[in-house]
Amino acid sequence: MILCDEKYPEILDQICEFLTPGEVELSFVNEKQMKNINKTERNIDKTTDVLSFPFEYIPHTPLGCVVINTDLVRQKATELGHTEDDETALLFTHGLLHVLGYDHEKDRGEMRAKEEEVILKFKLPKSLIVRTLES
Repeated sequence: MILCDEKYPEILDQICEFLTPGEVELSFVNEKQMKNINKTERNIDKTTDVLSFPFEYIPHTPLGCVVINTDLVRQKATELGHTEDDETALLFTHGLLHVLGYDHEKDRGEMRAKEEEVILKFKLPKSLIVRTLES
């Protein structure tokens, strides 16, 4: 289940339910806000498309928070020729997998495989990891 104060694509609920029975917070921010979060939390002074913050496990509380940059959602969707909902779903999937403990920078392809499973199931375009590897 997703906890969010804003409207978001319905597919995100389906993706969340597919990946976990737990709750996750979802926040949408603009490019400037994301840059500030990235600088404060990761000491990286630039914007990014998605950030994830896993929480310490406490029963009956969210597993973590996924933060999505709506400015980059619009930009990438236009650039790659798919919908903003699809781009949001890709970023949410990527962020949620990080909340769930996956790490494409350290694992042996497990996160990429799980992303591909979600992409196939929900008929989404290429994943963030695939796009990054192709760059």
